[in-house]
Amino acid sequence: MSFHDFWDVLVLGAVLGSLYAVIAIGYTLVYGVLQLLNFAHSEVFMVGGFGGVIALTIFVPAADPSGLQSIGYVALGILFGAVLGGTVAFFLEKVAYRPLRRRGAPRLVFLITAIGASFFLYNLVGKLFGRNPMPMPSMYENKTVVTIFGSTISVTQALILGSAVVMLVAVDYVVNRTKLGSGIRAVAQDPEVASLMGVNIDKVVSRTFVLGGLMGGVAGFLFGTTNQVFYTMGFLPGITAFAAAVLGGIGNVRGAMLGGLTLGVVEAFTVEVWGDAWRYVGAFAVLVLVLMFRPTGILGERVARTA
Repeated sequence: MSFHDFWDVLVLGAVLGSLYAVIAIGYTLVYGVLQLLNFAHSEVFMVGGFGGVIALTIFVPAADPSGLQSIGYVALGILFGAVLGGTVAFFLEKVAYRPLRRRGAPRLVFLITAIGASFFLYNLVGKLFGRNPMPMPSMYENKTVVTIFGSTISVTQALILGSAVVMLVAVDYVVNRTKLGSGIRAVAQDPEVASLMGVNIDKVVSRTFVLGGLMGGVAGFLFGTTNQVFYTMGFLPGITAFAAAVLGGIGNVRGAMLGGLTLGVVEAFTVEVWGDAWRYVGAFAVLVLVLMFRPTGILGERVARTA
């Protein structure tokens, strides 16, 4: 591998890893407050992708289908992806998980419900919008934005990296510097004491789901800008993002970011060296090796049970 190829692959890995990191935030936030593996989060990601595509399809002028040069159209897609992802996550918590939590249901019931919600959502979207992929409208000419060590970064790559960095910084600020973040951390550490101190558990849990849904929805739209959206698109990115959350330390926001970037870079170099057939082998081999020596993940730590 040449020096030029190294930087090309590194950029590709960083783009891919930033997407994984954004998706992983949803897994790690929900696990932090509920100790719940929300496998339906991959469908929240998928719904966000469809939301962005549908918004652009509706609002793009028919006379100018390929002339979306304004950043406003990109913002529109991000906004609709975030809103739809957050809305689905809100109702998912309210309808599927809250009744179980109030009845003190066993962990296995939560897990089965999450899997059932996942099947329901992707089959519903497949029924409503068809089983065939839906192409993303062209929003810009995918020209080179900047060159680093001979490696070019395109408009799409810059868009994904920039959006991901902004969202990751924003969610880190929310969790560590705001009243909502204090509530999330309090519920994650000890829900009973948090409740006695006046924290509304239901409200904190609901807002945590919405925050994760916003992140997942935007990630779905950004993923669609590189390709197209389809009703099963959440499966592989969702599984890999969940692995990233575990690698970084499930329940730790910064750990999810680190885990996502790590797996993205490892995956990109694996494909470059051994080919696409080995895409996920290298990433999950790294996951296994790390967990063998640090079972809680790179930045993980023990958290109290919260439900």
